[in-house]
Amino acid sequence: MKQPSFSILLASLVAVFVVVAVQSASAKQPNVLLILADDLGFSDLGCFGGDIETPHLDSLAKGGVRLTQFYNTGRCCPSRASFLTGQYPHRVGLGHMTQDIGRPGYKGAVSPETATIAEALQLDGYRTFLSGKWHLGTKDPTKHGFEEFYGTLVSAKTFWDQDHFLRMPEGRKARRYKEGEFYGTDALVDHAIDFLGNARETKDKPWFLYLAFNAPHFPLHAPEEDIKKYEGHYTKGWDKIRAERLKRAKKLGIVDKKTKLTPLSPYWNYGETETGVNPAWDTLPKDRQADLARRMAIYAAMVDRMDQNIGRLLRDLKANGELDNTFILFTSDNGACAEWDPRGFDIKSSNNNKLHTGAELTKMGSKGTYHSAGSGWANTSNTPWRLYKHFNHEGGVASPGIAHWSGLKRKAGSIEHQPTHIIDVLPTVLDVAGSKAPKKIGDRKIIPPAGESMLSVLNGKKVDRTLYFEHEGNRAIREGNWKLVALKGQPWELYRIDRDRTELNDLSSRNAQRVERMEKKWLQWAEANHVAKQPIDLQVKYLKAPEN
Repeated sequence: MKQPSFSILLASLVAVFVVVAVQSASAKQPNVLLILADDLGFSDLGCFGGDIETPHLDSLAKGGVRLTQFYNTGRCCPSRASFLTGQYPHRVGLGHMTQDIGRPGYKGAVSPETATIAEALQLDGYRTFLSGKWHLGTKDPTKHGFEEFYGTLVSAKTFWDQDHFLRMPEGRKARRYKEGEFYGTDALVDHAIDFLGNARETKDKPWFLYLAFNAPHFPLHAPEEDIKKYEGHYTKGWDKIRAERLKRAKKLGIVDKKTKLTPLSPYWNYGETETGVNPAWDTLPKDRQADLARRMAIYAAMVDRMDQNIGRLLRDLKANGELDNTFILFTSDNGACAEWDPRGFDIKSSNNNKLHTGAELTKMGSKGTYHSAGSGWANTSNTPWRLYKHFNHEGGVASPGIAHWSGLKRKAGSIEHQPTHIIDVLPTVLDVAGSKAPKKIGDRKIIPPAGESMLSVLNGKKVDRTLYFEHEGNRAIREGNWKLVALKGQPWELYRIDRDRTELNDLSSRNAQRVERMEKKWLQWAEANHVAKQPIDLQVKYLKAPEN
């Protein structure tokens, strides 16, 4: 039998080496999938104690790591800036929203001194895509590192009108849907799957997909078949639902077994009609209870539908053999939204409310309607914490976090209680990809990220952090086991957060020196990050301008 020649053997060895090298390179550069919900509360997901059906997110949690102290900035636009840039929001011009009020921290658009995750990963050969909500104050996400975009530049005004959603860059065509077949959350994942199909055409390149849902942000819109799943469930009221959620969260290990349920939170509608405390459910008239139960059923349906679509995307990854080599991170941009009172609003974000009865109840959530859930249900979504979106108490800044990746050196289903922050997302993604934060892109000098990679925390290593917060005059600093927090215009409150994360036992009067020291650190951070001193006119209708 003729023996193979040396040249053939050599060629075979080279081929094997090339295959191994390609496989190694692929393993070092996983795909990245970042999923961001909009106004989702801490306890809404099943894997965090919620009563909403979220089997696909629950499965990610079961196979990954849950982060129980994953912090945000307390508001959607600032959080999304921090999420993509690794910076505190004021440092990049988005300390409030997308209105320029003529101050460095409040320019209303993301600063050119920063690089988004997409820009950083593009430099390292990644394909980059965004399907969902942008909300960084500029008009074209494809100018910030994303090859393809489908979604909204700000919050969705409707989930039923396909013409409300944009496709970029210019000239790209969005899918078209037959009458009655369009729903915004479905469309975002339709396009996300299309983008991944595009990415797979270049097999030698990893991809980055940012799936930024508008759900469950108002307006409350959901398909009727999903709403019916929760029909009648919320008629038991928020008092019972809150207690049930806390009980499940304790059983799951999400919160300490000694955690006490906070009293019903106060609400503020900025003096237009009233300020008060969320009422006990049993004190409400039956027709009001029916209206509110329908609102929460729609909200739950929006979360449910989001999870269904995440399931579609995960099946696509599995079918293409990509799930194990994809780093997945899920969280929310802030706590649930209380705007503006326990009854919720209608028609637009304001103090306008309509009591729906009879046949009107079944129309809620359909095309042409516009509702919010209100402060009572927001309080429930944030169980067991105090307050909501806009504020820096735990209800406003604590999100559910889920990380899933085969590269994590941690037992599947682990729960991590160390604090992390939304500014850590960019450094984490770059760490996963084996990339570095760019110092310069073209003629732009890029400031280094303020966040830290979460990989060490995800792998169980102990890390000491100091984190800072400010929004609309509400402010906080988290230093180790201590948290200093205050409402706008109010004195500091001090909590030993490892023992009292529900922020019920204010220790400020007994720890004056600690308060002073932590306040000094917060003030130094505020100055370095362009946080404006109070009072300041943020030039929005619902906030009164300071008197001259």
